[in-house]
Amino acid sequence: MIYYTVKIFENQPGITAGVTRANRQMVNTDERIPGLNFGENTGITLEKVTSSIGILEKKIGTSSGHALAEQVHGNKVTFVNNGGYYPGYDGLITDQNNLLLGIKIADCAALLISDPKTGLIAATHAGWRGAAGGIAEQTLEELSKRGADPEQLYIYMSPCISVKNFEIGEEVASQFPDSFIDRSIGKKPHLDLKGFIRHTLMEYGVQSKRIEVDDRCTVENTSFYSFRREREQAGRMLAFI
Repeated sequence: MIYYTVKIFENQPGITAGVTRANRQMVNTDERIPGLNFGENTGITLEKVTSSIGILEKKIGTSSGHALAEQVHGNKVTFVNNGGYYPGYDGLITDQNNLLLGIKIADCAALLISDPKTGLIAATHAGWRGAAGGIAEQTLEELSKRGADPEQLYIYMSPCISVKNFEIGEEVASQFPDSFIDRSIGKKPHLDLKGFIRHTLMEYGVQSKRIEVDDRCTVENTSFYSFRREREQAGRMLAFI
C-alpha cells in the first residue's frame, strides 16, 4: 500500500482520493531523500516528481493528467482545465474528469473537496500561514462562484502536525483565536491547526458530518515525511483527488 485511502468519498462514483506514504524502503531507495517524494522544493526535479506520479497512477489504475500547485503558503486559488504545474497557487479547482489534483504536504494540512452535484473537485494547501490568511475561505468562495453549495460539499483534511507537536511563537499565536491556542503543553504556545481549519469550514456553512479529519500526526507517524522531525531530509507526500 503506497497510499492511504479516504473514507468520506467512498460512496461517490468516479472520485479517487488519498494521501501517499513516504515509502522510504520501497521507492527511490538510493536517493538523498528516499521514498515516493513529490517535493520539487526538496532538490529533486519536476521530472522526478512526474515519475513518482506515474508510480501512483499505476497503483490507482489511471493514466490521467495531473495538476500540481507550487504552494507558496498564500491564499491564491485557481480553476484549471488542464494538467500542469501552477506557480504561485496554493489551491486548485477543476470540473474535468480524469484530472488528478495534487497538494504536497510534510506537516501542513491538505484539504480535498468534492461536490457531487456540480462535479467540482478541489485540493488546497493549508499550513498555518495559509490558514491564517484565509485559504480555506478562498477555496470555498471560488467553489461557490461556480455553483457549489457549501452545505453539499464533502471535505477531507489530511494528516498534519498535531497540537501536541505544533509549538509556535507568540507572533504566530496572535494570528489565531485563543480557543485554538494551547498554553498547557510547554513553555511556548501550541496551535490546533486541524481544529482551526475545521471551525473555519463550518463557519462558512460546511456540515460537520461531511468533514473527515484525519487524526494522524505527521510528526509522530513515521510512515509520513515530516519537516519538523526530519528537517532538510524530509520529502513531501501527495494528497490527491
